[in-house]
Formats: sequence, structure tokens, C-alpha cells
Amino acid sequence: MSKKKLGLNTICTHVGEIKDEQFKGAISPIYLSTSYEFDDVDVKRYPRYFNTPNQEFLAKKIAALEHTESAMIFGSGMAAISHMFLAFLQTGDHIVVQNTLYGGTSNFIREEFHKYGIEYTFTNGYAVSDFEAAIQPNTKLIHIETPSNPLLTITDIKGVANLAKSKGIVTTIDNTFASPVNQNPIDLGIDIVMHSATKYLGGHSDILAGAVASSKEHMDRIWNVSKNLGGSLSDMTVWMLERSMKTLALRVKAQNKNARKLAKFLNKHEDVSKVYYPGLKSHPEHQLAKEQMHDFGAMMSFELVEGIDAMAFMKQLHLIKPSMSLAGVESTMLLPSQTSHALLTQEQRDVVGISNQLIRFSVGIETFKDLKADIAQAINNTKTISFA
Repeated sequence: MSKKKLGLNTICTHVGEIKDEQFKGAISPIYLSTSYEFDDVDVKRYPRYFNTPNQEFLAKKIAALEHTESAMIFGSGMAAISHMFLAFLQTGDHIVVQNTLYGGTSNFIREEFHKYGIEYTFTNGYAVSDFEAAIQPNTKLIHIETPSNPLLTITDIKGVANLAKSKGIVTTIDNTFASPVNQNPIDLGIDIVMHSATKYLGGHSDILAGAVASSKEHMDRIWNVSKNLGGSLSDMTVWMLERSMKTLALRVKAQNKNARKLAKFLNKHEDVSKVYYPGLKSHPEHQLAKEQMHDFGAMMSFELVEGIDAMAFMKQLHLIKPSMSLAGVESTMLLPSQTSHALLTQEQRDVVGISNQLIRFSVGIETFKDLKADIAQAINNTKTISFA
């Protein structure tokens, strides 16, 4: 049966599994060898070449989910994005980068690109016209992130892709927040998709990994750089990631459902000044999100009203965990100003709208009423302490 005819849960469960020909086990065997025969073999396997059995087959699952010809697994999301950039940029080249972007990516660009003589421009906004205005004669790449981290801005994927194609520019996207369950950028014209696989693909807060998916031509170019940089992943972690991805669609859909309800709850709460969630009709790009996403995702951010200390609020949470990462089955919150965007200066955070009252909320699979109650009691207890 063609992969294109398989349902989402079937792809998650079966595509990319390794058949246990020896013992007929129900799950993929794990191959931990770092040394393989080189003579009279179809594939000369070497861990740093991203082609051990577990690496090779997991890449097939990710490619199937993102509707691409090929994919690669990396040691982290930053390894994935840095290898992807360096495969398409060299001295004298220019990249246009969306201004509402993950802080680690922004910091990598600002800290490292000048060492390679790579020029860059952060857009003034995230409309297609903002990207067009930033293009220069030497622009080789346009990078977007939608929904963005942490303000959940929505970029017109098809619009940016069409603009880039008209000028012969390659496009890349960070699809981490959406996951392949909620969004497939390749179908909208984007050239290369990357993920922090630590997040939704792993889903259990116990895996560090990254992924890139694209055409075989583009992936060959990325592989040619990556084999020299050495950002491959151990096969034990690769096996854990393949196992975790079997439940990807089930997990994400449950998280989506919770997030829709919690966004509405927070949006009506008197002590919340603003909610950033594309599933709300009040979100400025709600209609665009409906057009290019299958669902609105399980990430949101919100701002508490002035006078309620955001850190004090988080310390009052009993069920939801104040935690650095996101997208696990457990709900977590953090302050972007102190974590994901801490590497930016206060001025840089102000420019992109990262206030000290902003809380990023990664919604898990817990029962909705329990999450709602935890938020309510934390706000009430914080107010009691603050105004005592």
C-alpha cells in the first residue's frame, strides 16, 4: 500500500519500523553497533553518516509524516537548524529571517554568522511584504517559524513560498510548534522542514533530538555538510524516538483539544490581559491559521495583568510544572524572558513583544478540569500573597 494512502495513525505506528526477521518481535529491534562491514554490502554504514539501521528507518517515518522524499535525524533541534543553514549558506550569502523566532535560533544567527561572513536581515514583521522588503541581491535563504515561539504569530506559508520561488530563493521552516499532525508546510510550497524532535515528536520529555525533511536533492546537500560536522544521534535515542512517535497523532490531538478549551478559559479570565492562541477568533491571523493548519496546536502564551507577579504565579502551580522545555504529555509553563529568550537583551525582547508578564503554556494530556482548576487556584493564591 502506498504511504500516501495510509492514515496518520498508521504512518506513526508502522512506517519506518524495522522488521524483526530473526525473532519476529512486534517492535523494531535496536542496532547499537558503531562498526559495520564495508565489503560486499549495499550500504556502508557508519553512525556519523546518519545511516545506521535505526537512523535510516526513523528518517523514513519523519519523511512520510512531512510528505517529503527524505529526512535526517540530528542530536538536537539546534543541530538540525544549524546544519540546515550551513548547507545552503556560505561567505557572501544573505538570509532573510522572520523576526518572531525562537530565541536560540536568533542567538545562533547573531553569534555565529559573522564568523562565516554570512549576512542576515531580521524582518520588521511577518507579513509577506516584510519578507519581500528584506530580500537582497545575494539572498539565498528565507527562514520562517509558524506558529512562532512564544507569541504564536502565524506567517503566510504559501505566500512566503511563492515569493521565494519567484526569486529562486530556498525556503526553510521551523515546524516544531505545529508538528506534522497540525501542519505540513511542504504541501504549501516550502522547500525544507525542520523540527526540534525533543518536543512533539518525542513527546515525553526524555529525548533530545532534531529532524530535517525535504527532497532528496536538498537532503543530499545537508548530508554532505552534516557528515563533517558530526551532529548524529545515538541509536538508543533514535530507537526511543521511533517508539514515541507511534503515539504522536493520538497525543497531539488530545493536547489540541485541551488547548482550545484552556485558551477560551484564559481569554475570559479577569486577571489575564492577553492570550496568544491562533484558535481564538480574536487572534489576528485566526483565519490564516484555519487555512494552512489542520488544527491550532497545543501551544499558547498569555500575559497576567500588572500587579500579579508571573514568577510567583508559577510557584503556586500544583499540577502544571514550571519547566524549560515543551510539548510533553505533561503540561508545563515557563517565562520566555528568563528561558527561551534569555539570551536576547531586554531591548531585543521588547522589540519582538516578549514582556516579563508573558507566560508560555505547553498544554498536556491531563484532564481539562484539573488543568483549569490548577490555573485558577494559582492566580487566586498569588493575588492573596501580592495584595496581603
